[in-house]
Amino acid sequence: MAVSALVDPETYVTGVPHELLGELRRESPVVRVDGAWMVLRHADVRHVLRNPRLFSSQLGGTQLRDPATEEDLRYVRRMMLNMDAPDHPRLRGLLTRAFTPRAVGELTDRIRGWAQHLVAAVAGRGECDFAAEIAADLPLLTLAEVFGVPEQDRRLLYDWSNRVIGYQDPDYAASATARAEDVTELARGALAVRPVPGPGGELPDPRSRSGMPDLYAYAHALGEHKRRHPGEDVMSNLMRHVDDEGGRVSIEEFENLFWLFSVAGNETLRNGLPGGLLALLSDRRQYRRLLADRSLLPGAVDEMLRWWTPVMHFRRTAAEDTRLSDVDIRAGDKVVVWFSSANRDGTVFAEPDRFDPARTPNEHLSFGHGPHFCLGAQLAKVQMRALFEAVLDQLGEVELAGEPVRLRSNFQNGVKSLPIRWRPV
Repeated sequence: MAVSALVDPETYVTGVPHELLGELRRESPVVRVDGAWMVLRHADVRHVLRNPRLFSSQLGGTQLRDPATEEDLRYVRRMMLNMDAPDHPRLRGLLTRAFTPRAVGELTDRIRGWAQHLVAAVAGRGECDFAAEIAADLPLLTLAEVFGVPEQDRRLLYDWSNRVIGYQDPDYAASATARAEDVTELARGALAVRPVPGPGGELPDPRSRSGMPDLYAYAHALGEHKRRHPGEDVMSNLMRHVDDEGGRVSIEEFENLFWLFSVAGNETLRNGLPGGLLALLSDRRQYRRLLADRSLLPGAVDEMLRWWTPVMHFRRTAAEDTRLSDVDIRAGDKVVVWFSSANRDGTVFAEPDRFDPARTPNEHLSFGHGPHFCLGAQLAKVQMRALFEAVLDQLGEVELAGEPVRLRSNFQNGVKSLPIRWRPV
């Protein structure tokens, strides 16, 4: 397989090219592909991520694809994901304080209830599409709770993440499942400005502000409402917080946080859940170990995240000339850390291609590393544990009922459809 396959979204319709990544990692752990330095070893990925002074999130953003215009670049730089110090630690600090123990505890109890309900709704049928009917809804319910979004508006979050993450996949690019008759008045205002596909199905770039007018219309109205009428949800907590210098989250910052959570917080878990089930199905013995011993479930969730790795890579930009694994990198060069490769590095993980729910230690990098370590990591793990506990409790041992359908994307390791069956009790 040619090295250029790494950046071709069509490659991933049949799976992550782990064999190619392994060959490159052993031969040339920092390799030039399509104008970017691909960083493949676990140690090098950690080095890049914990040195934001050398490897900036802000200079060029964090996506492999460059923003189309200078205005688009200015737009992505306003998102926390694409910030460096001092803006990043200020905003992250405020957000961390919004996730109070009480707020997270209340979310945990509700997540367990939702997970049990979602699985119970299909348990008597003996078959379902796990990706579409179960995995897609749990993160939407959780995010709606975090933001205080009315439950009937959660399909908006589904459509927005489809359009952004699935821009390389025609099944997702024009997603529009939310209907005006099913949502709140607040959401109807957003639907009124939802982009309409052109004659050839084309839509504006969803990674620009102008490409997501409906998301920003909803986020702006919601942010204003939270400021005037705060509730007990995490985002209301955020809007109340004031930092040590007297600063608080602006409506514009709230809008961009809403984008980040709605898209990244939704899509990553939505793909991690069916990916986790595929990890279990890769080895029946391990599946049966979990059925017999639920104490393995927390470790199994981390192993699912390592084995599947929902987000395959993130980009940084070299802020100055530097050297990485004996490769000279110049200021301004793209530097792309490959989590899919680092999580299968045989110098860190014994038998890296094997799924082992008891693997310890398990220093996977699926949530990143360093100052940008994923804020939602614990919340994602809570959701995964809750859903797989419900599956084991109510469905027992499942099996594939058809071929999985994977997302066409060189960024998200995604599953669009995962048909399964089981023997109803």
